[in-house]
Amino acid sequence: MQVILLERVAKLGQMGDVVNVKPGYARNYLLPQGKALRASDDNIKSFEARKAELEARNLETCKEAQDVATRIDGETYVVIRQASDGGALYGSVSTRDVTDLLAEAGIQVERRQVVIGAPIKTLGLHKVSITLHPEVEAEVSLNVARSTEEAELQASGKSIQELAAEEEAAAEFEIAELFDDIGAAGMDDDDPRAQGESEDPRDA
Repeated sequence: MQVILLERVAKLGQMGDVVNVKPGYARNYLLPQGKALRASDDNIKSFEARKAELEARNLETCKEAQDVATRIDGETYVVIRQASDGGALYGSVSTRDVTDLLAEAGIQVERRQVVIGAPIKTLGLHKVSITLHPEVEAEVSLNVARSTEEAELQASGKSIQELAAEEEAAAEFEIAELFDDIGAAGMDDDDPRAQGESEDPRDA
């Protein structure tokens, strides 16, 4: 199916381009989202008549999107989730979670504008793209942790695996010290001097 684009569409073309697309893609996405029109003679003439208006509107929305991008690009948002000791989440972080986080920061975006490359199912820092406009994208980081304290440690550059290893090492050190203390106490009990006895055989 041939359509005429009303705005830039990634990997497809610029505003005003007449392109061939699969009918399903046109019917389910491009046409209902107002991103394109069927490339009929009447629609092409209509586009040419509205081109200046569409370009002006695109420029305005692009500028607004750039303003938002400067506010959120590179920002990190903390997501508190329950997870196993190994760092696997009980569930995953969704696009809705991202829109809710941004809404709390005063930024309104739609779920379809949030691009999560791979499902977020583990603790740690994850990158997420926000398509604010066909020509403007921002990237934010999600610090997924079990607590704010853990999030702070992750933000300092430590992974959940490193934190777990440190905790395990600290626990092993405490156990080793405990056994050393017990061993030292046992040696004191065996020492005749600890019991007030003399080692001089003449005292026997």
